[in-house]
Amino acid sequence: MKPDPHKSLRYIRKLILSGEGQQLDFKFEISDAKKIARTLSAFSNTTGGKLLIGVKDNGKISGIQSDEEAYMVETAARIYCHPEVSFRIKKWFVEGKWVLEVEIPQSTLRPHYAQDEKGKWIAYMRVGDQNMQADRVMVSVWKNTSKKRSAFLSYNKEEKALVDYLEDHDEISFSKFLKIARISPEQAEHILVNLILMDVIEMNATGQPVSFKRKTGP
Repeated sequence: MKPDPHKSLRYIRKLILSGEGQQLDFKFEISDAKKIARTLSAFSNTTGGKLLIGVKDNGKISGIQSDEEAYMVETAARIYCHPEVSFRIKKWFVEGKWVLEVEIPQSTLRPHYAQDEKGKWIAYMRVGDQNMQADRVMVSVWKNTSKKRSAFLSYNKEEKALVDYLEDHDEISFSKFLKIARISPEQAEHILVNLILMDVIEMNATGQPVSFKRKTGP
């Protein structure tokens, strides 16, 4: 069956109009499997997302150059991501050109690492329309998600210091927490991870360095 060009155009145009963001990224072409592995890692580790290949940053449809780009996505997911990242590929015929839609679901095997040019394995997260390196706290949260605990627990002294601070302030940085609690970075990381898993606080990665704030929603 031949693809319906009108259906393809409507679907792809709707995605493009929504713009790049937390769950959507445009790529003019795929020329480096290791670089695209970062995007696969970020989507898989965060809330999932879609990658449109053959679309410029301004939303103009350029089309893919060859089927080799689909193989490069597979290479990125299978070889340059660990564990492997699951994905689905669809081809859409739009304005006389082929566009690849790569859909990456949120993973239950987080964290997924991507290998960089030096062979180092790094976990990424999606923040807005950017792929950012995940810090140690976020990686620990992903590793311990299955151990999520109820918040009906009494706080120790250091946890209470953090919770009390956030009663009067919007957020707190890692370094500020170290200062007010007078504990080691390892202890601070452990406390932050536990409180995130208890749904007491959440990470705010929109700025640098990342900060932590009280959990306000589900």
